[in-house]
Amino acid sequence: MRKKGRLYLVLFIIALLGLIFYWILTSELFERQKPSIQIASKLYWNLRKPIDIKISDNSGIKSYTVTMDDGKNREVLEQRTFENPPKEVQLSLERPMKLEFPRNRAILHIEVQDKSLWHYFLGNRSVKDIKIIIDTKRPELYLVNNSYSITKGGSALVVFHCNDDNLKEFYVQTNFGKRFYAQPFYEEGYYAALIAWPVTQKRFRATLVAYDKAGNRSKVHVPLYLLNKKYRVSKITLKKNFLEGKVALLAEDYPETAKMDPLEKFKFVNETLRERNEQLIHKLTSKVPKEMFDSFSIKPFYPLKNGARVASFGDHRYYYYHGKLVSESYHLGLDLASTRAAPIKASNPGDVVFADYNGIYGNMPLISHGLGLYTLYGHCSTLFVKKGDQVERGETIAKTGNTGLALGDHLHFGVLVQGVEVRPKEWMDKKWIKDNIIDVLKEAKKIINSK
Repeated sequence: MRKKGRLYLVLFIIALLGLIFYWILTSELFERQKPSIQIASKLYWNLRKPIDIKISDNSGIKSYTVTMDDGKNREVLEQRTFENPPKEVQLSLERPMKLEFPRNRAILHIEVQDKSLWHYFLGNRSVKDIKIIIDTKRPELYLVNNSYSITKGGSALVVFHCNDDNLKEFYVQTNFGKRFYAQPFYEEGYYAALIAWPVTQKRFRATLVAYDKAGNRSKVHVPLYLLNKKYRVSKITLKKNFLEGKVALLAEDYPETAKMDPLEKFKFVNETLRERNEQLIHKLTSKVPKEMFDSFSIKPFYPLKNGARVASFGDHRYYYYHGKLVSESYHLGLDLASTRAAPIKASNPGDVVFADYNGIYGNMPLISHGLGLYTLYGHCSTLFVKKGDQVERGETIAKTGNTGLALGDHLHFGVLVQGVEVRPKEWMDKKWIKDNIIDVLKEAKKIINSK
């Protein structure tokens, strides 16, 4: 009996120790994970913006100390011990006024202790050293040359200089939120950007903006004479045969339209599908080459020989059914018609970034010509190019047709600048191209050479 009792006692002690060991392993009191210190391992600091640090721990933060060493002096920036340890602390450190930063360098030293009883009741400790580069100088940013004017719905060119040892980003900011990015031009530190005034925006303003890694910012206004062109407004009455014909046929490709009536299908095609198709176009045409260039020998676009204009760019179309306004849209290209299945020519060399079916645009090649300039060819019956092809000036890329939302055989010719549809007429005008693009670049090169 005594042996049996001892065995039970031993088993009980083993079980108890097992439970205690399991409790230690699973309890937050004996949490084994080190505190988290969330901050980049290298910082650029302009001494004005606070340094933000986030520290956290599942068991709670017992204490922390933050010091900074500028190579000459060391200062405690913040130090604290908690009676009720929080699980998360946000720090926002201001400039230490006692430090002079003689070498524009510093080390930020962070120590955090949690309240865990792990490590023989000492808890877990995290230490992190952050390299800080002090940069209080704004990026060097100035205009070199730009187009004299920009027309509503049109394009312009900006050439500028931007330089900084710690340059982060630079772009042309507009009043409506769109950013236009630049391509390296001619010499290191110089850039050129095509910009656009969307036909849907009443006002236009462009500003060069540059940031360095420390958050220093430079801004320069781009002086452009604004030409507020008026565009056509059309009121279109929808016909039954159009709704039950072309629209219904186009909607058949989309299962979500199966239970829609003819008018609902039109709204789907003119609004929902149009938005999807244009989102794809904008995405594909928003890229700008990163390679340096020193000339832009673009020629006037003339995609369809003897093509007659059948619809203009910028037409704001209001659609009515039984006297009631039911939908609206903008026509963002130039419609040209010639003979049936007429050959469409590439007026300038470029890279094909898309050549496939795209909803209301039908069969549609998209070509990049550099500097963020793209051309679009909609409603084609036949495509002779594919994505990735390089086309040459004069090459036949497609034939006209009536695919997509087109009633008759024609070409929908579009021009885009970094994802914004612009007036094709400008890019079909030799004088406009010379005055606003070619001569601006030539003059910019002269200015750069004179420095």
